[in-house]
Formats: sequence, C-alpha cells, structure tokens
Amino acid sequence: MSIFTNIFKHEAAGGFILVFAAVVAMIMANTSLNGFYQGFLEIPVSIRFGDFEIAKPLILWVNDGLMAIFFFLVGLEIKREILDGSLSSVSQITLPGVAAIAGIAVPALIYVWFNFNDPIAIKGWAIPSATDIAFAIGVFTIFGKSLPLSLKLFLLSVAIFDDIGAIVIIALFYSQDLSATSLVVALSGMAVLFVFNRFKVRTQGAYILIGVVVWAAVLKSGVHATLAGFALAWFIPLRLKNEDGHAMLPHLEHKLHSWVAFLVLPLFAFANAGVSLGGISMETIFNPITVGIAAGLFIGKQLGIFGICWLTIKLGFAKLPTGATWLQLYGVTLLCGIGFTMSLFIGTLAFEDQPLQYQTSVKVGVLFGSIISALVGAFLLAKASNKDATLSKDPEITAQS
Repeated sequence: MSIFTNIFKHEAAGGFILVFAAVVAMIMANTSLNGFYQGFLEIPVSIRFGDFEIAKPLILWVNDGLMAIFFFLVGLEIKREILDGSLSSVSQITLPGVAAIAGIAVPALIYVWFNFNDPIAIKGWAIPSATDIAFAIGVFTIFGKSLPLSLKLFLLSVAIFDDIGAIVIIALFYSQDLSATSLVVALSGMAVLFVFNRFKVRTQGAYILIGVVVWAAVLKSGVHATLAGFALAWFIPLRLKNEDGHAMLPHLEHKLHSWVAFLVLPLFAFANAGVSLGGISMETIFNPITVGIAAGLFIGKQLGIFGICWLTIKLGFAKLPTGATWLQLYGVTLLCGIGFTMSLFIGTLAFEDQPLQYQTSVKVGVLFGSIISALVGAFLLAKASNKDATLSKDPEITAQS
C-alpha cells in the first residue's frame, strides 16, 4: 500500500491521471462504448430548492460545478503566493509576469491570423493562450529531475499568471445575458464573506456555505460560474486558524489538492477529450480553427515566452533563473504550450452555442498542440538534464548572477 501512496503523492501523478482519463475518453468515443460514453455525459442532474432550480446534463455540472472547485484552489494558491510566497516581491514576479503576458498574447495573435475573416471562429482566440499546470509540472517532474528548482518555480509562476489571465478573459469575453438580481445576490454573499474575514470568523463551514450560495447565484447571473470559485478564494483568511486549529487557507489548499488532481481535472478531461475520429476529415484537421489552436500552443507559446524572457534578461530587467541554462529555459517554455484542460475549457465557452464540428476542431487542435509541446519539451529537458548538454550558460548572464 505504501508504494501506491508514494506514487499518488508524486507531483507527476496528476499529469499521469489526466493523460489516462483523456486516453480512456478517446477509446470510448471511438469504439462500441461511444453510446455509453455520450449517454453518461448527458445524464440529467437537477437540484431544486423551492422555486430555485439548477437542471443541467452531467457534463455541464462538471464544467460549471467541479471546475469552480479547481478555480477556487487556483485562487487559494495565487493568494498565498502573492501574500507570502514566490510572487511576493517585484523582483520575483518580473520574469514570469512578462513571460505570461507574452505567452497569452502571441498564441492569441497566431490564432487570430488564421481566423480573422470568420466572425464565429474568431471567438476562440483565447483557446491557445492557456497552460495546464498539472500536465506541465508532471512532464517537468519526469524529464527534468536534475534541473534547478528555480526553473520549476518559474514554470509554476508563469502558469499562475496564465491562470489569472484566463480568469480575466473569461470574465470579460465569455459572460453573457447578465442577470442583475443574481449578481446582487452574489455580491451580497461576498460582502458577508468580507465581514467574516474582518471579524475573524473561525468556522470554516460558514465560509463554504456562503460560498455555495455565491456560486449558485453566479451560475444564474450569466457570468461563468467558475469565476465564483476564484473570487471566493480571496475571502479565505491566510493565517487565521479554523475551529480545528489549522491555518484556514493552507488547510483548505492541502485538503483540496488531491481531490482536484485526482478527481476534478481527470473527470473534466474524461468529459471533454472524447473526440470521435470517425467524423474527422482532412478538412477538420487542417481547418483554420484546428491549425490556429495547434500553432498557437506549439509555436506561439515558445515564441512569446522565450522571446520576451531573452529580451527582458538581455536588457537587464531580470536574470536567468538561478543555475539554469538557456536550453533548459527554452525547454520549459515549450511545456507552457501544453494547454489541455484549460484550453479545452475555454473552447467549450467560446463555441458553446455552435454546431458540434466547432468543438471537434477545438479538441483536435488542443490535443495535437499539447502533445507536440509535451514531446518536444520533454526531449529538450531530458537533454538539458545531461551534464554534457551542449548549450552552456550565457557568460553575460552568469557574470550578472
């Protein structure tokens, strides 16, 4: 039993589970199990309280409900890192901050270049801008075992800023038909949480109960419900101890990590990665949406992130991560092209009301771009881990550090 415990505590385990879930979904979608797979995703699930009712198929409960838990965890991590972690000073956030901005902008521009003349396809401009933290860290952990810790922190920081960018994009561009009443309820709930925080309420369950009310109100408001998860995290006290004597934010973060890594994200991948290859033609593979997403992830991410890092370091505004080489940094920038979960999620929002072929194009583009980024990034990191890597540190940067 201890062997399995150690495996699932390993950071790479989350990435393995994600891949396994996606592979299972692909197998089921392309075999006689496809009917069962589609039927499972369409199972109707409803919750009713008086006149208030939420009725959705299972796949939307996954995308709108479970993913809110993921964004809640992301919010907790970001708050902790900004207030008391690796993002708590200007010098620590400069390089990953500018890298994340370029890593969002350049892939989006590449996608737009392929789809600027299609008013429907252009809605997917943000799809290749995302990075899958779990998958990227999993690949790094497997193939970059001997690389400096500073590179891992850089990758995590870029992914965190990337998530902030994704949240802002979802709020600004993928919210629609706003309900003033629901928004008032949601804001009132957040005001209650603010009061809890200011008066140091230690009952953890009270925060969670109000949080569920806020989530339900946001779900009905027209703003995407996952944003509620991120917003709620900022009302959780960092150091205040709960009724059990644990610091509330770190305790919640620790408790949620396993659930998110081994249930929420894999279930999302299982629900959204099932692409039926039977309906895929050469037109699907080479249409502007598919190509724009794949090129954005594989080319745009590395071009934007590595390019801006090189420029920022050469201009003296930041330094190469401690102990790292340029080849190692380049390998890490390739891993940022693993969009997978987040890219699929944004794709479901971008083409929510469009025919199935749009979602198929999204899935093919995301899978292709993410897989190529993972394979090439893994190869370079494995090579860079070797002490005989041909590309050594830049002398100028070595002198600076």
